[in-house]
Amino acid sequence: MNSLGIPPWVWSPLWVSLHAAFEATIVVAVVGIALGYVLAKGRFPGRGAIETVLSLPMALPPTVVGLFLLTRLGGPGPIRNAEVHLFGHPLTFTFTGIVVAQVVESFPYCVRFSRAAISTVDPRFEQAARAMGLSRVRIALLVTLPLARRGIVAGVAMAFGRALGDFGATMIVGGSVPMATTMPIALYNAVFYGSHEQAMVLALVQLGVAFGILFGVSRLGKLRPW
Repeated sequence: MNSLGIPPWVWSPLWVSLHAAFEATIVVAVVGIALGYVLAKGRFPGRGAIETVLSLPMALPPTVVGLFLLTRLGGPGPIRNAEVHLFGHPLTFTFTGIVVAQVVESFPYCVRFSRAAISTVDPRFEQAARAMGLSRVRIALLVTLPLARRGIVAGVAMAFGRALGDFGATMIVGGSVPMATTMPIALYNAVFYGSHEQAMVLALVQLGVAFGILFGVSRLGKLRPW
């Protein structure tokens, strides 16, 4: 056990899960909020098609997403060549690989929540800021995004929860190597090898984390505006 009294078979996958989900969420938040703003404010051909393509991981089984990533990241081609050039090895069955899988799986949640929140911002506030001489970038940063903060933060939180709980894509891309064994994979292994008590503990830990995320998201809707 570590200094917190947590056995290593719980702490190790929990740490991997939190670490990977945190890194994936940073990428998802930066790119997803920006793309959500473009989809909410932009008027250009193919906008609906782009949003549909970005939302595909929400409708596809995670194993299908994982298989696609496995063939792209690990199969022959320019993507694998770029990985070898940058990292010295393919990203499949590595910690970075599961981060990539979790980014793909959680990205639609941040984009859709952000787009929906930004779309509901009263345009009169933006018009007033424009009349004061603020640039489009400053209006976005100082007016639109702060007013849409609840939906954006909820989207980021849901993306984090989705990354933390992903199994199918993470399992296919990362496998069961120790450095890429997340909580869902550890739970699957415990059940597969008959360690039912360990499986129950792992399930309860994940239940607690999921409850905390959903409870935090529900509280966002009750906060008063600034």
